[in-house]
Amino acid sequence: MANVTYRAVVCDTLGPPEQLMLRLLSRPALPARHVRVAVRAAGINFPDVLMVQGLYQHKPDLPFVPGLEAAGEIIELGEGVADLGIGTRVIARMRTGAFAEEAVVSEADVVPLPSGYTHTEASTLLVAHVTAYHALATRARLARGETLLVLGAGGGVGLAAVEVGRLLGANVIAVASSEAKRAAAHVKGAAHVLDPSEAKLADAVRKITGDKGADVVLDPVGFAAEDALRCLSFGGRLLVTGFAAGAIPAYAANRILLKSASVIGIRAGEAARHDPALREREMHELLAWANAGKIRPYVSATFPLAQVAEAMDMLAERRAIGRIALTMD
Repeated sequence: MANVTYRAVVCDTLGPPEQLMLRLLSRPALPARHVRVAVRAAGINFPDVLMVQGLYQHKPDLPFVPGLEAAGEIIELGEGVADLGIGTRVIARMRTGAFAEEAVVSEADVVPLPSGYTHTEASTLLVAHVTAYHALATRARLARGETLLVLGAGGGVGLAAVEVGRLLGANVIAVASSEAKRAAAHVKGAAHVLDPSEAKLADAVRKITGDKGADVVLDPVGFAAEDALRCLSFGGRLLVTGFAAGAIPAYAANRILLKSASVIGIRAGEAARHDPALREREMHELLAWANAGKIRPYVSATFPLAQVAEAMDMLAERRAIGRIALTMD
């Protein structure tokens, strides 16, 4: 086993994706209650782009293999694994390690592929949709009939939030920067789509909502703070989900006070580590939706493993619609 090798993307030095190296690694031993997965596809997420630069909250020791989620088949079982079998098609969730032809994953961190999903679709399901579900259902408690405003609705988390918001019964308004992204948001269930460059966003939202504003605003990009708060209804909830635009907004306390608003931080992964039972409840609901065909990632581009830098640059420059995946073929 020691001389078996596989290809993996390795981060030796923190910096731009162009510094990542594709290398042959020796297959490690398989710990008890772990499985070895032959990875067929891996989803790229914005935290991956930040992590290789040392800009993310989680800073793994160097060298490391990036990647938070992957899909493939189990090829080996560690001691004590009883409920999984060789050949089972699974999604693997991890903090690092997905950008490789093989991955060693705890049995608790793999779930079966949803019915009808390709490996590419499955490899892009968990991070974005878990984030969206955790934000909307668990943290904001989005109720049927409420208005949800999704900023950056053409991205992975944004499109997932449009889809999840629709399933929760919300009236979804999607904001996206291109016609193609707005079209994708409409397909995913947005009742209204807005171009942020055409008019004042708050005015457009008030017009749609009868001057009330949105009950919930989900922001994965770090939208201009004043504009985001202006879009909220009285008592509304602003969900701070990420800073894909590169700037971290500062929210004015007086506007939060005057609107009796709540500003809620979203860290779905960290919440799951603090409360594993919460993760299982959220995963159960999401996988039920996926198996019923109610949710499906929008994968706009795939790249071979060797083109990881090009793929990550596409995501960082916000040129992608929905999700991007690496394939191991």
